[in-house]
Amino acid sequence: MTIASRVEYQTDPSQYKHWKLSFNGPVATLAVDIDENAGLRPGYKLKLNSYDLGVDIELNDAISRIRFEHPEVRTVVVTSAKEKVFCSGANIFMLGVSSHSWKVNFCKFTNETRNGLEDSSRYSGLKFLAAVNGACAGGGYELALACDEIILIDDRSSAVSLPEVPLLGVLPGTGGLTRVTDKRHVRHDLADLFCTSVEGVRGQKAKDWRLVDDIAKAVDFAQKVQTRALALAAQSDRPADGKGVVFKPLNRTVEADALRYSNVTVEIDRAKRTATWTVKAPTGAQPSSIAGIEALGADWFPLVMARELEDAILMMRTNELEIGTWLIKTEGDASAVLAMDDVLLANQKHWLVRETIGLLRRTLSRLDLSSRSLFALIEPGSCFVGTYLELALACDRSYHLALPDDEDRAPKITVAESNFGLYPMVTDQSRLGRRFYDEAPALEAVRAKAGQPLDADAAFAVGLVTSNPDDIDWTDEVRIAIEERVSMSPDALTGMEANLRFNGTENMFTRIFGRLTAWQNWIFQRPNAVGEKGALKVYGKGDKSQFDWNRV
Repeated sequence: MTIASRVEYQTDPSQYKHWKLSFNGPVATLAVDIDENAGLRPGYKLKLNSYDLGVDIELNDAISRIRFEHPEVRTVVVTSAKEKVFCSGANIFMLGVSSHSWKVNFCKFTNETRNGLEDSSRYSGLKFLAAVNGACAGGGYELALACDEIILIDDRSSAVSLPEVPLLGVLPGTGGLTRVTDKRHVRHDLADLFCTSVEGVRGQKAKDWRLVDDIAKAVDFAQKVQTRALALAAQSDRPADGKGVVFKPLNRTVEADALRYSNVTVEIDRAKRTATWTVKAPTGAQPSSIAGIEALGADWFPLVMARELEDAILMMRTNELEIGTWLIKTEGDASAVLAMDDVLLANQKHWLVRETIGLLRRTLSRLDLSSRSLFALIEPGSCFVGTYLELALACDRSYHLALPDDEDRAPKITVAESNFGLYPMVTDQSRLGRRFYDEAPALEAVRAKAGQPLDADAAFAVGLVTSNPDDIDWTDEVRIAIEERVSMSPDALTGMEANLRFNGTENMFTRIFGRLTAWQNWIFQRPNAVGEKGALKVYGKGDKSQFDWNRV
C-alpha cells in the first residue's frame, strides 16, 4: 500500500465531516450529521446517516478529546442532527464493494470504539446517553446500545432495529446482537423476533421489550433527554474545575517501510513479512507530582507514548495486512519505567492520570485483539518492566536472551504492582492472571519475585518467558521461530491466537470479539452474503437474493 493510499487515524474537530460537538457544562452533545459525499473511499454515498470507517475514526477522536480536553463533561448525549433519522448503520454499499479483510477490520474498529464508551463509563465516570430522535438501525442501534441508557422519540415512525439477517444475510452487528442479550437482557424469543424484523420496534413496545430505557413524545423529548443527562452526570466524579489538556498532532514520520514517533518505532521487513516494534522508556526528568503532570499536560510522557502506540497499532492493522508477525522490543532505562509506574499508581484517582491509565488499558487491549502473531524479544538494553512488561505478557511468545557470563549486559525483566490488575484485558483478567489461569500458587510465586530484576533463567523458572536461549543459540532459535511462524496459514493463526489469548470465563466483550473472529468472518465470506446473487451484493439493485439453502 502506498503512503498516499494509507488510512489515517489522526484527525481533529476542525477536520470533522460527520460529527458536531457542543458543550454545556457537564453535558456534551455529540451529534451525527454525516456528509453523504465524504466517504473514506470512492464508490458509495453515505445516505441516511450511514457510516464507514472514516465516520468512526472521527467518533473515536471525538470521544478521546472529550475524555482529556473536557474533564468537566460527565455525560455525553449521542444524537442526530438530521430529522427523522438517527443512524442507519454501516453503509451497505460500502460493505458490498469492500474486501473481506476491510470489512472485518472495519467491524473490529467500530466494536473497539463502542466498547470504549462502556470502558469510560465503568472506569472514568463518563456516562453516555443515546437520544434516538429518528430511525435507528443496525450499527446505529449498536452505537445506542453501547451507551448507558437509550431514550427513543415516540413519534409513531422512529424505531430501533437490527435488520442484517433479513436484509443482508449477515450477522446483526456482532456487538449489537450480543448487547441485546448480555447487556439489555432482552428475552431470547423477543430478540429472535427483533433480529428478523426489517421494520424494527418502536414506542412502548421497544421499552417493554427492554430495547430502550425510555420513550418520550416529540414535545417532551429534549427536556427528558436533558433531565436524564444531568441525572447521569450526578453519578460521575469527573471534576467540574479540571483543566483539560489539548491534544497536539503526533510527532510522526511515515516512511515506505517504517513508522517513526518520538517514543515508538515500527520498522517493516517486507521480504520476511515482519515488523519490529521498539517502545522507548522515558528519558530526562519526569514529574512526580500532580502539579508537574498538569504543567506538562498533553506532553506528559505516558500520555504521549500511549497515543503513539495506539496510532501505530491502528495504522499497522489497517494498512499492512501482509505483515503478519510483529516483533516487540523495548529500549531504555528500566528504572525510569518503574518510576513512571509509581507515579501512575500513586495518583490514579486524579482524573488526568486515570484517563491516561485508561488509554494505556485500551491500547494494550488493541494489541491483544490484533490478528497478528506477537513475539517479544528481550535483549540487552530492553526495559520490559512494569507497564512495559505488559507488552511482553500480551505476546504469543517471549524470547529472553541469557548471558550468564555477562551480568552487566544480561537483559532483565521486573514484575511490578502495575502487572497485577492496573491494565485488565477485555476478559477482566490481568495478563498475569490470564497467563497462569488465575492459579494461586503460580501467581504467588510471581508476586514473591515482584520488584526483583529477573534474568532469563530466573524469568523462565517462574514461567514469565517462553524460552531462554543463551548467546550461542539465540540467533538461530529466534530466526527459526520467526521463519516457521511466517510460513503458516494466516487464517489458521488468527483463529488459534484468538482462542489462546482469551481463555477462561467469557464475558460480553470476549463474546463480541469471538463472534467477530468466527461467525462474522465466516458469514462475510459465504456466497449467501457476498456471492454474485448474495444479499450484500444485490441490495439496492432491485434483484432478489439467491441463497444456498443448505444449513452448514
